[in-house]
Amino acid sequence: MDKQCWESFKAQYRLGQFVQGRVEVHAPFGVFVGLEEESIKGLIRIPDFLDQGTMQEEVYPVIGTSIGAVVVGYNDSNRREIYLSAKPSALHETLVPLRLPAIAAQLNPKSSP
Repeated sequence: MDKQCWESFKAQYRLGQFVQGRVEVHAPFGVFVGLEEESIKGLIRIPDFLDQGTMQEEVYPVIGTSIGAVVVGYNDSNRREIYLSAKPSALHETLVPLRLPAIAAQLNPKSSP
């Protein structure tokens, strides 16, 4: 993919954005997810599945399963992969965008101006 198309793709799939795709391939280091753009794959690496504990290949989502994840990076060297996270904390932060400063002020009203 040329640089201009890659930059356009990155603008469409922004960091922190929630995306959906289908699990296409299991690998020892994670799973590849098919996205709308067929020439680009999402990669969820093993550490990007769980907040705690150890992910094992035998508990990967089944091939063909629809999966949601958050864009956390890009493979600029090959321009064919984006990095995704399916950690519950990353999904929660993206799908439930809390106004954390407002919550902190409610929890500790003495420190707010």
